[in-house]
Parts: sequence; structure tokens; C-alpha cells
Amino acid sequence: MRLMLPRVTPAVKWLLIINIGVFFIESLLFGLFNKGAVDYFLQYGSVFPETLGKTLQIWRLITYQFLHANTGHLLMNMLVLYFFGSMLERNFGSKKFIIFYLVCGMTGGVVYPILVGIGLLPAAYLVGASGAIFGVIVAAALLYPKTRVLLFFVLPVSLAVIAGLFIGISILNFLRDENAGGECAHLAGALCGFLYIKGRPWLEDRAMQQKQGAWQRRIQNERQFQAEVDRILDKVHTSGVNSLTRKEKSILREATQREQQESR
Repeated sequence: MRLMLPRVTPAVKWLLIINIGVFFIESLLFGLFNKGAVDYFLQYGSVFPETLGKTLQIWRLITYQFLHANTGHLLMNMLVLYFFGSMLERNFGSKKFIIFYLVCGMTGGVVYPILVGIGLLPAAYLVGASGAIFGVIVAAALLYPKTRVLLFFVLPVSLAVIAGLFIGISILNFLRDENAGGECAHLAGALCGFLYIKGRPWLEDRAMQQKQGAWQRRIQNERQFQAEVDRILDKVHTSGVNSLTRKEKSILREATQREQQESR
């Protein structure tokens, strides 16, 4: 397979719109009010483990994913999201893809403050969708490893190689202490994507078991309810309606309502 320009899927489309829209607002405010307006976004939207209070502000795990440092940062993330996110959304479905995407990003937003807390990294603003994007790349590479991609729109390589390059560059930058906080978020998102794909069969089996268990419980409850209704009707036949307790009358009314709804 050769990856060409894919048709954008619904969830990916909205993620692109929101990311680009937020960056446009940031740029507009920067032009109107200079750096102070952008600092406002960073102060309240980024992952910023400067204090315990800011670390515990859970909304930052979502909002930081929609803030970007510059045009190049945004462009790279959105290109990867467009190409590979659409592939995953078709495989996962829109709802599961959105959850997967945000959780990969949140993983990076959790790991970075932990490393700051134990003294391995300094506290700084963490922004960008890269954690989620790395999760998308790794998941796509695991599902479609032989898909051919034009690297830099010129060199054809497999998707597995692309994922390896992204991860290798992040590890190298982390070891060199170049954007170490951002790189740890990238790698955490990649690990989340890897674990999800590898654990997906088990997760799907668990979900199926839960559905089967719920269905069996529903059938059992219906049988018990019908048995109770039959007992009440026998009691009415032998002793009359006045012999019924308040609870038995309530069950009989519920059975009548169910029958009327089924007949509509």
C-alpha cells in the first residue's frame, strides 16, 4: 500500500479545526496585545508543574494539547494527525479514536510533572499535541507497518520506519537534554499508543464479556419478573385483587405498562 492524501475523517477534522483555531486566536492576540495575551494561555492552559496546586489542575491535561509554541510545531503535528489519525479513526471508530488520542496526550502531561517532581527535569510550560501524535504514529505503525509513506514527500519508506525515526530522534534529544520535557511527553504518548494496540485484544474481550454478562443478567431479571407476575396473577385468580399487597399491585402495573409499550 502507498499512503496518498486520505479523506479526512470526522474526529480528525474537528481536532484539526480546534488546534488551528486556537493557534489562530493565540497569534491574533499576540499581534494585538503582544506577549501578555499569549502568557495568559500558557499560565492557565499549559501543563506547568511549578507548584503542587498547578500540577493538580486536571484540565491542563486536555488544554495543553491544543496549544502550540510556533507555526512549525503546529504544522508538523497537524500533518501527522491528518495522515495517520484518519487511518486510525477508520479502524477504531470516531468515539474510540478521540478517547485514544486524548489519553495518549494526557499520558505525556502526567509523566512530565512526575519527572519534575522527582527532580529529573526543571518545571517549564509544556504545550502541544505531540504526545497524542506520537501515540497515533506508533499505533498506526503497529496496525499498518508495511504501509509506504513519502518521507518529506520524496523518499518512500514504511510506516514502521517512520515511527522508529520519530522515537529515535525523541530519545536522542532527551538524552542530549534538548527539549527534554517535551520529548518525555512524546515518548510517554508513544508508549501509551503501543500499550493500547498490544492490549487491545484483551480490552475487547473484556468489553465483550461485560456485555454478555449484562445481557445474561437482563435475561435472568426478566425471567424472575415474569415468574413473579405469573404468581401474582394466580393469586388474583384464587383470592381476588383485594388480596394483593401494595408491592404486588405495583409489579402488576409495571407489567401492564411494559405490555402496552411493546404493543405500540
